Amino acid sequence: MRCISCESWSFSIICKTCQTNLLQPTLNKRQLTDDFFVYSFYSYEELQDLINTKYEFFGDKVFNILAQLSFSEFAREFKYEEKVTCIPIDDHTRHDFSQSAILARHSKASNITPVYSTLKATNKVKYAGKDLDFRQKNPRRFKYSGKSDMKVILVDDLVTTGLTLLEAKKTLKKYRCETLFALTLCDAKF
Repeated sequence: MRCISCESWSFSIICKTCQTNLLQPTLNKRQLTDDFFVYSFYSYEELQDLINTKYEFFGDKVFNILAQLSFSEFAREFKYEEKVTCIPIDDHTRHDFSQSAILARHSKASNITPVYSTLKATNKVKYAGKDLDFRQKNPRRFKYSGKSDMKVILVDDLVTTGLTLLEAKKTLKKYRCETLFALTLCDAKF
């Protein structure tokens, strides 16, 4: 097959050269509120074409590579004195796979446990390409079905305004879950 980035022949959908030279993550920290931060590995601009493969049948392969390069490395280095639960935001399979579930799976480590299908949006409106006003008028209205009293890392593929992450954090707080921070693959403002 050909690498979807450089079109060289490759055994992988993204060749090792592109993975090494073009897809090395740089951890970026953005403050959403006084006490809540989101960490992202790439800017949306540099990953836009790859992020949009979530609408393609081969997108899971792309997300697994990106998650291996970023989330897996982060999980290996992450130090925290307590066990932490990693919760993907709205990890349903609209397009044959869940990108947030793939990212969460790669976050698994000795002190990080992914838990799936617990934080679901009841409002299925699409935010892609929508402005802040639209997003504020159409909240996700999350429903949480997981355990209470946990330390949590929220996981999503992209942060734009941060409203989804803040709403998810607020929902988890009702269940006495302390959201330590959020992890996203890329940041539209990075």
